[in-house]
Amino acid sequence: MALAQQLPFFNPSVPFTTPIQGGLTEGMIITVSGRVLPDADRFSLNLQHGSTVALDLKARYECGLKIEQDTSQKWGSEERKFETSFQRGQLFVLQILVTLGSYKVSTDGKPYSEYKHLVPFKSVDTFHVDGKVELNLVAFQHAKVPYKSVIHGGLHAGKVIIVQGFIPSQPYRIVISLRHKHGIAFDYSPRFDQNVVVRNTYEDGIWGTEERSEPMPFKKGEPMLVTIFCGQHEYEVFVNGEKAHTYNHRFTKLEEIDVLDIRGDVQLTFVQP
Repeated sequence: MALAQQLPFFNPSVPFTTPIQGGLTEGMIITVSGRVLPDADRFSLNLQHGSTVALDLKARYECGLKIEQDTSQKWGSEERKFETSFQRGQLFVLQILVTLGSYKVSTDGKPYSEYKHLVPFKSVDTFHVDGKVELNLVAFQHAKVPYKSVIHGGLHAGKVIIVQGFIPSQPYRIVISLRHKHGIAFDYSPRFDQNVVVRNTYEDGIWGTEERSEPMPFKKGEPMLVTIFCGQHEYEVFVNGEKAHTYNHRFTKLEEIDVLDIRGDVQLTFVQP
């Protein structure tokens, strides 16, 4: 990510509590990955200010996933979802995006739910996990656009790039580029002004022939998940879990493609270069 709020925690023991350095801020993403224990009856994740719980996510296996919010020591209206990604014995990735009006929760890369703030998010200063769960990672991050990251070791067949974010209600364009020292091997650009997705390569100071396709698989005002799979002969691009595009390698020295660059109208929530 472009900016880390604090160092991530790897394999922390449960129960787990940490202060949030500087408190929550707009655009912060809290990422939690782990595994629910096979005999789990419940586990919980809390965002707190002192003894006040701003957001309480509870997985209860006798009644599905139960969401509760607390303000001024009194529980707010309870929201329940009976389907859950947190199956016993299974791995999961949960992310909480902090926006001005709400927490946007996603599980395993897919939008799950949204909860309006009942406690001012800027006052939240503690994160807590309890229950029958093993944690692999807890991270507090920001990702700002433009975003640039090194792809360590370059690309190779089987390499996967993941870009997750939120598209505003009036976007113009998004550009995801896989670069090397002398150009752009793969330039992937959803263009909302033209309602088309454009793919191209930039070599020796010249753009190649564009590949353009409709319909637009990206939706204004909604989350997006882009997965780029680098194959031996082509890139395969999946949008929100569905295969959307392919692009043959024009620049074939994959190991030299070592930079991921993201620009345009997107609020990033997770990037795996």
